Amino acid sequence: MPSLWMLFASFAFAAMGAGVKLASEFYSTSELLMYRGLIGTVVLVLAVRHRGGTFATSFPRAHLWRSFVGVVSLWLWFFAITRLPLATAVTLNYMAPIWIAAWMFATGWWTGTKVAEWPLVLAIGMSFLGVTLVLQPAVESKQWLGGLAGLCSSVISAMAYMQVRKLGQMGEPEYRVVFYFSLTTTLVGLAGTLLGDGPQDAAFHSHTPYSGALLLGIGISALLAQIAMTRAYRVGKVLVVANLQYTGIVFSSLWGLALWGDRFGWHVWLGIAVILASGVAATFYNTRSTARGTIAKGAVVKDTDPIASET
Repeated sequence: MPSLWMLFASFAFAAMGAGVKLASEFYSTSELLMYRGLIGTVVLVLAVRHRGGTFATSFPRAHLWRSFVGVVSLWLWFFAITRLPLATAVTLNYMAPIWIAAWMFATGWWTGTKVAEWPLVLAIGMSFLGVTLVLQPAVESKQWLGGLAGLCSSVISAMAYMQVRKLGQMGEPEYRVVFYFSLTTTLVGLAGTLLGDGPQDAAFHSHTPYSGALLLGIGISALLAQIAMTRAYRVGKVLVVANLQYTGIVFSSLWGLALWGDRFGWHVWLGIAVILASGVAATFYNTRSTARGTIAKGAVVKDTDPIASET
């Protein structure tokens, strides 16, 4: 059952990406960001109020920093989706565990607190080879800006993951973290639209039943994906669940094939496979390293999130 939760989360995230790409024909990147955050914020307010929860927090600065880096990462990823094939943009976004592993290795090497784990070093190096293969068509077709945005998104996403982990260690519930992120996404998207990211003759693009349905689908699929992923990590085996997230690349490839007829050369598929394998390896070593530290502290290893646990 936990595996099914993660598979559903990966499918829903891929569906959100497909919705963003489709909706980019009607809205600017900032508008998409705003509507995505607005739907999540409204749903969370209604749900939490119904259950008697509270949004009051003792860590406003931590939430502000997490929300800021998360919004920047999401904006860059949405931009990349509008410029690149969906599978390419999603693959680049799944580089976050690689960046976390690279940061761990660099920090450990610099401080002398960790012995180099050469399989992890190899995984990090191979991932960059994979990026080169995946981005080759984008560079050749002058879509390098979208590729750069996707790559930067994954770097900043790693920072956001680590901040989420910190908030969890502080005792903040998941719904509160998601709420402040959604609220910040709404406000930043609104500001970006008003400052000129929208149409020239009006602040916002007009809606049609089709475009409105796309926006609703983006918001709901994103919220369902977050809930399903949280549930999967709570009840499943961390290593299995974490590696299943990479099925999102497969789902995105299928969406791209079905909706846009995306076709890739062998070198792109090879690059995707290399990044996928590197991500699995990095997740394995992140999990093993985190588990050792958790056991030493007498905590429960099962609650460790390998994507966002290294601080």
